[in-house]
Amino acid sequence: MRISFLLHNAYAIGGTVRSTLNLAGALAARHEVEVVSVFRTADRPLLGVSGRVRLLPLVDERPDAPSYEGAHELMARPSEVVPPTEVLAHRYTALTDQRLCAFLDGTDADVVVATRPALVVLLAEHGTRRYLRIGQEHLSYAHHVPGVRTAQNGAIRHLDAFVTVSARDAVDHRRHLPAVRTRITGIGNAVPRPKAEPSDLGVPLVVAAGRLVPVKRYDLLVEAFAKVTAVHPEWRLRIYGQGPERARLRAVVDALGLNDHVFLMGPHATLETEWAKASIAVVSSEWESFGMTILEAMHAGVPVVATDCPHGPGELITTGRDGLLVPPGNADAVAGGLLQLIEDPALRARLGAAGSAAVQPYAPRVIAREYERLFAELREARTSIALRVARRVRRAVRDALPRRPGASPPLTPSLPLPQGAGVRPPADDVEVRPLRPKGGCRVDAEGDVRVSVRASGLPAEQCVLVLRHRHGETEVRVPLEAPAEGETAWTAVLARGRLQLAEGRWDLHVERRSDGVRRRLRALLVEQRGLLRAAPAPERSPAPAPERSPALVESAELVHPVTCVTCVSCVSCVTWWIPYRTKGGHLALRTFRRAAHGEVTALSCGDGSLAVEGVLHGAVPPGDGATLVGVARGDGTGDLDFEVPVTAVEGRRFRGRLTSLSGPPAGDDTEAVWDLFLRPAEGAEPIRLGRLFDDVVDRRKTTSYPAVVLAAAEGDGATVRARFCFTVSNDLAVRVRR
Repeated sequence: MRISFLLHNAYAIGGTVRSTLNLAGALAARHEVEVVSVFRTADRPLLGVSGRVRLLPLVDERPDAPSYEGAHELMARPSEVVPPTEVLAHRYTALTDQRLCAFLDGTDADVVVATRPALVVLLAEHGTRRYLRIGQEHLSYAHHVPGVRTAQNGAIRHLDAFVTVSARDAVDHRRHLPAVRTRITGIGNAVPRPKAEPSDLGVPLVVAAGRLVPVKRYDLLVEAFAKVTAVHPEWRLRIYGQGPERARLRAVVDALGLNDHVFLMGPHATLETEWAKASIAVVSSEWESFGMTILEAMHAGVPVVATDCPHGPGELITTGRDGLLVPPGNADAVAGGLLQLIEDPALRARLGAAGSAAVQPYAPRVIAREYERLFAELREARTSIALRVARRVRRAVRDALPRRPGASPPLTPSLPLPQGAGVRPPADDVEVRPLRPKGGCRVDAEGDVRVSVRASGLPAEQCVLVLRHRHGETEVRVPLEAPAEGETAWTAVLARGRLQLAEGRWDLHVERRSDGVRRRLRALLVEQRGLLRAAPAPERSPAPAPERSPALVESAELVHPVTCVTCVSCVSCVTWWIPYRTKGGHLALRTFRRAAHGEVTALSCGDGSLAVEGVLHGAVPPGDGATLVGVARGDGTGDLDFEVPVTAVEGRRFRGRLTSLSGPPAGDDTEAVWDLFLRPAEGAEPIRLGRLFDDVVDRRKTTSYPAVVLAAAEGDGATVRARFCFTVSNDLAVRVRR
């Protein structure tokens, strides 16, 4: 059987995209499956597509691609099919109408599934009875704007079936559409078992994920988390996703002073690695059509606190057995559920284990079988209808003709097999992609990185892993070790105690020894959970090695370690490595290597001051005469540098406060920037302050602080507006405006 899914944009990140690709991959085990993406916005799908699924984009919106069609004359004309009230109506044009109608008219699929209202309407109006026409509802009946709901309701009657992701929503549709004879049924989304290790529930971290839209009520979640941090300040909340509510949520975080506790992480293509870091998952929505994130968290063994809203959470969670349900719209209730799990580790473990077992009915193979059963029943019903029609025609013909005595009744006509029955061979125009090595990695509790390489198409035993510094010619080569029995991946262990990598970003390549052919390593899973437990132990080494030219080191041949570019004279460095996936989908390593470092643990903004707390690593503890040093950026600004006393708290901890700062001249609307350092003792060299020791590669994207009014250094009652910020290297700075 050939099955086609119509998807708005298979190259984006979203619940509909994720669930559709999961289902397509499962069905592809026994059928020929294609995903037709109306738009193409990236070179490769961000969520990945099974190699058994054909991906067919219709309109290319990549500005730099040779096939870019943004300037096509039909793109300037609005769609004549998509309802103008459709949320994404502006994306559909006369060109998308033309391409979609051509596909529906020419496809030889046995089943076509439309995944959003615009596509459901188009399938109903322009699809044919040559194939089964299935509509999917990924929201719910009550949560479409009236125009979209009206258009889709009118289209449903022309389909063979309409599938909701919630059984309760299927009931709602049938109640509101009593005259519609189309089969309306509920089938949940497919959620695969994660490949990442499950959570150990040991990190004080709460995770939420979804589009930043009002219905998710992340504002209420932030309010609830303020109540949590008042009791347990060591806990953090990460919210993954993007959307129009980001700025408003940032304002709520600022207003509640939770900038060190709540982080807007942006979208993430592989959430399974993020659930593995969490100890609690939370859903604060007013309504949920299904609850993909609930099942994903359960798969990772993470207990879920969810609002008991229509429709998804109540169908997925049995409160007290495999999660907690709390009343929707109530910040106190959400905070209460979180505190219950925070304060009862045994309950966390019990609910997490029960949740892992409860998600099995949503395994892709199970959901795929439900769809196969639906397709089979629809085809059987269609055959039965055809037989009944044929019998009526035969009776009408027989009754219209005079019967001869003793004549036997005519034979029942045989029906042809449905078009496209059986498995078709792959199309000739399937793109053949060049083979490239793929690799994932996992960080252990020591902060070492274990890279696993699948050198498909390359003789792995003849290859070496090459780390190349992005802003220089330095390279480090690490041999690949043969797979252990029962495994298939070749491995390389990047140990901080053996490799001394200069600070910066390193791209990972696989190189064939025989001819030097090198290919960049495409990222699979990047598991960083170990970074949330690892300690920034100092790296100790003998005297610096002499310079080598070219700067190329084979780790197995090291006699002297390589010194770093930022502290070439040191014999002891503080190091931290963060593996990550680049925007292009490749594996890279962000490294920090410093003679000493001041790790910022808390920043506070208010009461006419900016306060910083931290811990000093790699240097003598701060003592009498310790100061917070601000170094102004720009030429000729040395006279604007400042030093203010800091307080040594205990051990290596320190605390400093800024109550006044210089700023640009009066009337100047430019922004002045000071980089912050700690001078641990009078006459000592300043040590850079920053926040390095976790899994965040670029803190500028996740962390923000509000501006505070400070007194201007020159007095006279003048004031400036100052705020903390982090630099491209995750170091701390202060920005000042008049």
